[in-house]
Amino acid sequence: MNISVANIETLKLADAEAVLKDVAAELVAGKAAPYLGPGLLELSSPAIPVTPEGLAAFFGTKVALPKRAKGNAWASAQHIESMKHRSTVSALMAEAFAPPVPPLPFHTFLAGLNLPLIVDTWYDGAMRSALEGREGWGEAQGITRAGIGEDRWYRFYDAAGNETDRAAAETWTTVLYKPHGSVAPAKNWLISDADYVEVLTEIDIQTPIPDVVKNRRTERSFLFLGCRFHDQMLRTYARQVTKRSRLPHFAIVDEAVLTKNELRFLLTHAITPIAMPLPKALDIIMSVAA
Repeated sequence: MNISVANIETLKLADAEAVLKDVAAELVAGKAAPYLGPGLLELSSPAIPVTPEGLAAFFGTKVALPKRAKGNAWASAQHIESMKHRSTVSALMAEAFAPPVPPLPFHTFLAGLNLPLIVDTWYDGAMRSALEGREGWGEAQGITRAGIGEDRWYRFYDAAGNETDRAAAETWTTVLYKPHGSVAPAKNWLISDADYVEVLTEIDIQTPIPDVVKNRRTERSFLFLGCRFHDQMLRTYARQVTKRSRLPHFAIVDEAVLTKNELRFLLTHAITPIAMPLPKALDIIMSVAA
């Protein structure tokens, strides 16, 4: 198939709202899992970077970056790590994501559904904050293997923020999966190119993904919200986290910024794009449970 951005016209659903309501019903029933991107946070204008490019710009205000690293969060972090120290990268990440991000109504909505699995791909703690005060949930986070001297790819944290183990994770009603780490509760960061070298080597055989996530995705499809796939890293993670899950998937997209690579990725991996403003899509989803 000759794929171009213009083909998005052929991918628009005849009745997008009706289809989204069906997907929302699957979500509410726990048969679909939300896959949240940082674009969700743009709806509240928080005081943190809300795109990889924004995070790279933040790094650029702290350290002089070479041209090749500008605009690329992972390359920027790698330059800082190489020129200074890993501790500098960690400190800058902690500074960038220190401002608390209040949960959006949609975060609160998801928290009330007792979903088996929520994937959240940014570094903020909004989804965790929405879950606080509820019972039967915990979090799995990707971690850097740089300098830890351990053969581990992730850590588990209970609702109180205490580190726990995979046996405990299996008992949780809701697993919040943060594949790139998070500011809360322990400031785990997968961010530099070096962080991802081993992960990307192993991710095709799924080793860096917790078993509890692999088990729970099997009977579920995914709904992508606030996500972009314009970078190979973002596409790789989306592909591997959703591997062996139930098809088809759906994604709310902004056709005005959708790139050729993004469209190809969506079509290749059975992700149906729904061209709709994100605020409208969230309202429709929440109305299903009203």
